[in-house]
Amino acid sequence: QVQLVESGGGLVQAGGSLRLSCAASGRTFSYYAMGWFRQAPGKEREFVASISWSGRSTRYVDSAKGRFTISRDNAKNTVYLQMNNLKPDDTAVYYCAAHEGTVGPPVSANEYEYWGQGTQVTVSS
Repeated sequence: QVQLVESGGGLVQAGGSLRLSCAASGRTFSYYAMGWFRQAPGKEREFVASISWSGRSTRYVDSAKGRFTISRDNAKNTVYLQMNNLKPDDTAVYYCAAHEGTVGPPVSANEYEYWGQGTQVTVSS
């Protein structure tokens, strides 16, 4: 198993930036593809970005392309989500997730076996 702990959320004005971190412990981090998802009040959880175990492959939801960057440091067992030019619509609880396997990285929440507790991101207009 792997345990995930997110950090880096907070309150930021529109146009600002935040960097989320997700620290993993447990099994070897490089065995896992990693993803970021978010859930706004009254809405379903949605995919934001994912990265393969090697870091060579990434995927993004259309609304994040050009603004968000997912990356990972396998030596530090950490995955990051750099978010720039934030908008009020980005307000949500952000979750990181781990998928055991070398295929992907997945975009469906159903393919992720492990989840963190989430970190709140609030973007004011």
